Amino acid sequence: MGNFIAHKDVQKVYMIDDNLGLTTAGLVGDAQLLARYVKAEVELYRLKRGVSISVKSASTLLSNILHRGGGAMGYYYVGLIMGGVDRTGGHVYSLDAAGGSIRDDYVSVGSGSPFAYGVLEDNYEKGMTMDQSVDLAIRSLNAAMKRDSASGDGMAIVCINKDGYRELTDDEVRKKATKLGIDYPKAR
Repeated sequence: MGNFIAHKDVQKVYMIDDNLGLTTAGLVGDAQLLARYVKAEVELYRLKRGVSISVKSASTLLSNILHRGGGAMGYYYVGLIMGGVDRTGGHVYSLDAAGGSIRDDYVSVGSGSPFAYGVLEDNYEKGMTMDQSVDLAIRSLNAAMKRDSASGDGMAIVCINKDGYRELTDDEVRKKATKLGIDYPKAR
């Protein structure tokens, strides 16, 4: 469908476990299937072992699923980010359709990612607070939304720390965006 946007209100962030989140870009059906698949596997892991899976292990599991192929086109037409917190700290992984899994300090996927990366590379600093990180996410998403027609017009922002997984409300995002001087157009 190229840059045609069939639905503007699509879930882009999935809670995989109390300590894990998954963001998606690409074919919605493939992304939804993979989110359900990895969520089930992570739950089975916890039930069998009595502990939560590490971020690296969850990313490797999803990488293996992607590498095996499937999906609507014989492979999963997605770009994914797996992030979370485990006993060794916070981690984020970029996962590609071929099964590549790369850990980094920050990651962006999807058609708007070049614009988001411009903001991330210029402003990311190790040791940022959660508030600073959320502000940077809002600024990065704003850059993508302004310059990429397929990036949509909403923001889903999740904070994952030792206290667990929490999605910011639309009002919270709107207030933070306004404070940053960003005109946030959409109420979800």
